[in-house]
Amino acid sequence: MASFLVNGWPAQSIDAGDRGLAYGDGVFRTLVVRTGRALNWERHLRLLEHDCRRIGLACPPEALLRDDVRRVAPGDAVVKVIVTRGASGRGYAVAEDAEPTRIVAAFAASAASTEESRIGVRVRRCDLALAIQPALAGVKSLNRLENVLARAEWRDPAIREGLLADTDGRLVEATMSNVFLCLDGRLVTPALSRCGVNGAQRERVLDLARAGSIRCEVRDVAFDELARADEVFLTNSVIGIWPVASFDDRRWEPGAMTRRMQRLVEDDDARSP
Repeated sequence: MASFLVNGWPAQSIDAGDRGLAYGDGVFRTLVVRTGRALNWERHLRLLEHDCRRIGLACPPEALLRDDVRRVAPGDAVVKVIVTRGASGRGYAVAEDAEPTRIVAAFAASAASTEESRIGVRVRRCDLALAIQPALAGVKSLNRLENVLARAEWRDPAIREGLLADTDGRLVEATMSNVFLCLDGRLVTPALSRCGVNGAQRERVLDLARAGSIRCEVRDVAFDELARADEVFLTNSVIGIWPVASFDDRRWEPGAMTRRMQRLVEDDDARSP
């Protein structure tokens, strides 16, 4: 059973006039809680605060968020933290007295994806192209209709993710994860200056790799670079790190870089307070 807090109170509904519902006017982050410990919390909080600033929204204080997470997830759970602009009248203009809505929801912990993490996953390219909008690039806003439509393109359970390009054909991300390529010993991930979501797990992988003296590049990535990558892997906070085993006719075995990053993330989780 899921557990919900709305502005700190147990509830499963919000004001029907909430701008998060009407316009997707808000942001969110999804994190894993293990035995009451919110994994990778500092990065999740930092990115939530960043996203709130980007859209001119007041971010709730850390103490409130921490308390909400503790209350909804005392054990193992997947937790979603949502901040909306709050309720206001009809129209795009924001009422001066609009108060943000804070929703913290806990869901049953996902079954460990050990098989995917061990042998890798099959991915496809989505037909949908991400619109370029630098004002929202990197932000995990409530406007996720592109991802919903992209994920609806396939039903084959053997395909675990869909890769997304922007309207200029550059590789950006996958429907629910960020993408990393290993090219000649370098770790490469697409720049998110035009569109896409900057995941907390992506941030952690970059931080841990740089701390381990692994050369990292955040740059535009042409889609055809996938074909010459030595390794490809996907990241998000729930799946951890999934090696990509196949894309079209290209096949990969999980390589040394992927395995090293998996170990670094696992070790970092073990150190979470």
